[in-house]
Amino acid sequence: MATPTVTAKEQLADLIARCIDAGEVGKGLAYCQQLNRNFPDYAYGWYLASFLMKKAGNPADGLRAIDMALQLSPSDKYQLQRAKCLLDAGDIPAARAATAALGPLSSGDPDLHNEIGGLLYQLGDFHGALRHYSRAIDIDDRRADFHFNKAALQRYLGDMEGAEAGFNSVIALKPDEYEAYSGRAQLRTQTAERNHIPQLQALIAGTSDPFGLTQLCYALAKEQEDIGDFDGAFASLKRGASSKRQHMQYRVDTDLQIMATIRDVYGAGLFDGRIEGCGAPDPIFIIGMPRTGTTLVERILGSHSAVFSAGELNHFSLELIRLVKSLSGPPPVSRLEFVTRTADLDFRTLGEAYLGATRALRDGSPYFVDKLPFNFLYAGLIHLALPKARIINLQRHPMDTCFAVYKQWFKDAYPFSYDLDELGQYYVAYERLMRHWNAVMPGVIHTVKYEDLVADVEAESRRLLDYCGLPWEDQCLRFYENAQASTTASAVQVRQPIYDTSVGKWRRFADHLEPLRLYLEQSGIDTR
Repeated sequence: MATPTVTAKEQLADLIARCIDAGEVGKGLAYCQQLNRNFPDYAYGWYLASFLMKKAGNPADGLRAIDMALQLSPSDKYQLQRAKCLLDAGDIPAARAATAALGPLSSGDPDLHNEIGGLLYQLGDFHGALRHYSRAIDIDDRRADFHFNKAALQRYLGDMEGAEAGFNSVIALKPDEYEAYSGRAQLRTQTAERNHIPQLQALIAGTSDPFGLTQLCYALAKEQEDIGDFDGAFASLKRGASSKRQHMQYRVDTDLQIMATIRDVYGAGLFDGRIEGCGAPDPIFIIGMPRTGTTLVERILGSHSAVFSAGELNHFSLELIRLVKSLSGPPPVSRLEFVTRTADLDFRTLGEAYLGATRALRDGSPYFVDKLPFNFLYAGLIHLALPKARIINLQRHPMDTCFAVYKQWFKDAYPFSYDLDELGQYYVAYERLMRHWNAVMPGVIHTVKYEDLVADVEAESRRLLDYCGLPWEDQCLRFYENAQASTTASAVQVRQPIYDTSVGKWRRFADHLEPLRLYLEQSGIDTR
């Protein structure tokens, strides 16, 4: 049988595919231009162009290209690409509509189901995503990535047994998928009779992958702490954190300078009432250091019939950046200069832009929660832009806060968390900034102390709802029954009734943490 002749358009398509594999987006787009000019009726060529345009950060042109492909040859693959372009363009309703037009679960392509699951996850349809991940596994149960995606989602949805079985499947299929070990360790309290410590120790001894070492060490530290081996847990934790820090480019001094500049730029004079913001009352911001109970408060508020939990949104900072760029023009500015320029914004426009950007992510409830801890940096800007918005700051014992942050693997977030000296410096800067916000905006921010909340959840929840102007509802105390997904590091804890076993946990590691405690004390932080 004669070998089929490779056509000119197929040769160009192959060159583009190689560019995609090599990350050569510009070169690939040049080939796409040639391909689509010479073969305008070749649907796959328009798909490749759309893929690369989206990758280049140009979803609008990507949308036009994929629409050409769909006109020539309608398919679920092309429809999925269209939905992805719409999502990147910020048109959430249209992205959801495009996703709904995709083929049924009876499709036999496991990769298609996996991709649809990923898109539905991004669109907030977690149960729909779960169905497609499950379908992908039904078709091909030898793919570790399918099992991982499903297990991670089951954890967020509160199915801890299903998640553990899923992570075990990942590990059996792909033993070097190190994130699965970390995810599995977090699902339950390990016991002396039932743990994975020997397996983790053997893997650590045999790995030369620094990323894998970090993941495995964090998993081992969690399991060692669970069974009461606190010295072993700290040694594992320190090794994992040090491995992570060695492969990061980060300077804590930059963050400290930014927070100091924010204090300088946003003095009391800006809060004298002359600045008119957007009067919408619906946003509720939950801020603070991570691991201080922000997710717990989000679940309490989100259990109220008038409140929708929108999750950790970065839209305020994104709209802030966009507006500063519109004033500054193309040349990039330094991060410190950026802070200075934010004071010249039209804050009403900023508030309206934020509300517009988040509208598609809400469900029509009168109020919505934006729980991004890092928004503590923008507390003053939030108040200027949205003076009727509620701002809730979570506080926890400084040592419990710092240790909880240190022992949590955050992947790409919170780069200050992998070195105790840097973590201490960052915490002090955070405390100083919060004192500043409370001084220039007295009475604006409602502070919730984690220890008070777990000691008397009803009293603190009533005060919280009073601050938000919400009537009391008993279901706020049954936050652990809330079926909404939680995609934070506290996804396991918020499925349980309130408990106080995390209070004072740092004291089990007091000897190891003494240098940090002394630094905080010398910096004026009460660690008693």
